[in-house]
Amino acid sequence: MKLAIVLLTLSILASVASFTEEADSFLGERVSDGQVDYEGIKNDPDRINQLYQQVGEMSLDGASDEEKKAFYINAYNIATIHQIIENYPVQSPNDIKGFFDQNKHTIAGEQLTLNDLEKKKILAPYQDARVHFVLVCAAVSCPPLASFAYQADKLDEQLDEKTRKALNNDTFIRVNHDKKKVELSKIFEWYQGDFTRDAKSAVAYINQYRDEKIPEDYKVGYYTYDWALNKQ
Repeated sequence: MKLAIVLLTLSILASVASFTEEADSFLGERVSDGQVDYEGIKNDPDRINQLYQQVGEMSLDGASDEEKKAFYINAYNIATIHQIIENYPVQSPNDIKGFFDQNKHTIAGEQLTLNDLEKKKILAPYQDARVHFVLVCAAVSCPPLASFAYQADKLDEQLDEKTRKALNNDTFIRVNHDKKKVELSKIFEWYQGDFTRDAKSAVAYINQYRDEKIPEDYKVGYYTYDWALNKQ
């Protein structure tokens, strides 16, 4: 009985590893500088369809917290791309009714919207604000989509890397020293509690990852979110 359980667990972990490897290859080929080759994927949809099917059929029984966390991050990004392809051509994810909060996807056997996946499977259990810089909503103002898949054995390093890259990007964090003002992504307004859970303010959170710190007396504002599609 114990041997059967061990073999089943190893089989599940092999499936997760295989999915991660295939997602890594797909993203490496179809994503460049955070922009997605939606037209190319639409013309040859077999791989995104296969990855999306794997997301739905995956079993996470016996998976570690890091393996689940990495899987759900990858699943979110794959499901987002798949939903765009199913409706392509579109100019924005907001052109698709219910894109985030109504349309359900099969994620490891569960029916979830993208919002459910983000909030219930990633943000709530892991309490890690860095995931906001790796979950990509298919829009220009999202943090750039990585051209790789997230892997459990180096997830912490990958999350740090993408967070630092986003928070040192002058387009994402817009500092005006002349006016003593900083304009932040709306992400910091929408999810304020995630960033102030372990820091006294959004700016204090950002400064943990910035090379050039933002003075605490700078006025904070939020720039308009650009929902145009993050296409190549």
